[in-house]
Amino acid sequence: MQRIRLRYTKRGRLRFTSHRDFQRAFERALRRAEVPMAYSAGFTPHPKVSYANAAPTGTGSEAEFLEIALAERRDPDTLRDLLDASLPDGLDITDAVEARTSGLADRLTASVWEMRLDGVPFEDVEKAVAGFLGAESVEVQRRTKNGMRTFDARAAVADLEAVDPRADRPEDKPCAILRLVVRHVTPAVRPDDVLSGLRVVADLAPPVPAAVTRLAQGLFDEESGTVTDPLAPDREAAPTVLPTATGTAVATAPEGAGSA
Repeated sequence: MQRIRLRYTKRGRLRFTSHRDFQRAFERALRRAEVPMAYSAGFTPHPKVSYANAAPTGTGSEAEFLEIALAERRDPDTLRDLLDASLPDGLDITDAVEARTSGLADRLTASVWEMRLDGVPFEDVEKAVAGFLGAESVEVQRRTKNGMRTFDARAAVADLEAVDPRADRPEDKPCAILRLVVRHVTPAVRPDDVLSGLRVVADLAPPVPAAVTRLAQGLFDEESGTVTDPLAPDREAAPTVLPTATGTAVATAPEGAGSA
């Protein structure tokens, strides 16, 4: 059984699709592309698809991940092209690698988010960010299925900065961009929780809903403060094909690589 890991996007109006909507669309794409899926056992077998840390409904994303299991081997790049052509525009398959390491979900420990705040002056956002970062804790509330829950939004934020977009926005309308790195903790801290925290510390309240996009997710490097590509270990573990004296190709596994 071959396992393929895919990176996909949610862009434009399709950011408003729920995770269940995407699951239905993706399973239709698998059938349309005639992907030889492996199926679970039991009375109601279903294709083996593992989804990892999906973005909330209404947020865009450039970095969603899933893994599929195949009953027959396929070239990852060819599979990516077939699935991408079978999905609607906005749900785009942007990368595919064969799974050669374990624990994809374990490598999704943080996300990089961007929030566009139309109608909010950059200077106001800059002050709010300084107040948020200077606080030891910022308690916010969110309604859950079990009622209102209070938690600290500050502890999960590894980085937060305000960006002035006036260089590419000649209009006089105020606007600011927030870029933040949020660790994946329990309970999960979402971008809207950080906005609630900015309201708590600086009374910052955008007049219109923020446009939120996940730019990346992966393993958080504490030393550099960056989020690394979670598919990189699988690429690095791929065997290297070397030519021989007879002209045939021989695949050699990377040093120290084990079985997937």
